[in-house]
Amino acid sequence: MPASMHGKTILITGATSGIGLAMARELAGKGAHVTLSGRNAAKLATVAEQIRNQTGNQNIDTILADLSTHAGVQLTAHEFKKRRTRLDLLINNAGAIHMSRRLSDDGLEMTFALNHLNYFHLTNLLLDVLKASAPARVINVSSDAHRGQVIDFDDLQGEKSYNGMTVYGRSKLMNVLFTNELARRLEGKGITVNAMHPGFVATGFGKNNGTLMSLAMKLISPIAKTADEGASTGIYLACSMEVDGVSGKYFVDKQAVDSDPASYNQAMAERLWDVSLEMIA
Repeated sequence: MPASMHGKTILITGATSGIGLAMARELAGKGAHVTLSGRNAAKLATVAEQIRNQTGNQNIDTILADLSTHAGVQLTAHEFKKRRTRLDLLINNAGAIHMSRRLSDDGLEMTFALNHLNYFHLTNLLLDVLKASAPARVINVSSDAHRGQVIDFDDLQGEKSYNGMTVYGRSKLMNVLFTNELARRLEGKGITVNAMHPGFVATGFGKNNGTLMSLAMKLISPIAKTADEGASTGIYLACSMEVDGVSGKYFVDKQAVDSDPASYNQAMAERLWDVSLEMIA
């Protein structure tokens, strides 16, 4: 792994806490120009200043946007392109779990909107600058929660039935399907696309679901990874020369492993792509 990332330009979503923050701090420490995306202005400002102070790297930008909405995704892409002419690495990390059904401002089921459609929309909006920056990399933060899931195209918005864990797992399967399909479409264009599972990490993830969920997360946190440990596979995919040219893979603990068999269904991936494209048109 190279000792520095000097000269590299990186955009990380969901960068104000958890593994997003850990990856941002580590990559900034390696000298990269890092842009942090988040939806809380105070957190963004605080985190950016902390990273500057901790790493000595002053090249830390922020973009304030709600990535669960079309407008927020479009704003993020527009702001980034206005400031930067290249993008060496895009890390799609922003995500959440909702135990009860909620709708985004666009009227879409929130987990689907943030965990999948955000990745799809933002990456497609930034493809031109990624191509111009080749060789470039895209990392999609997924989860082993995708295993055993099936996408119901007749109920993508969870209107017929809703189970928070199932909906979350399906969104993570969508991440892997998107990764594989994007890697196929970008073959030979100098952009690699890989998905990763950070493991169960002791962060604030899931604490937006009330007292019971917060208590459950607190009880199992002693066996969880730290944010830095959870971020290690992302840092590996961002920096390692060992993954030069490696694309369309699923990584756990810095190793490429087989994802769920459903994630290799190209017809499903193409259908998800087409449906997603219609939703952002």
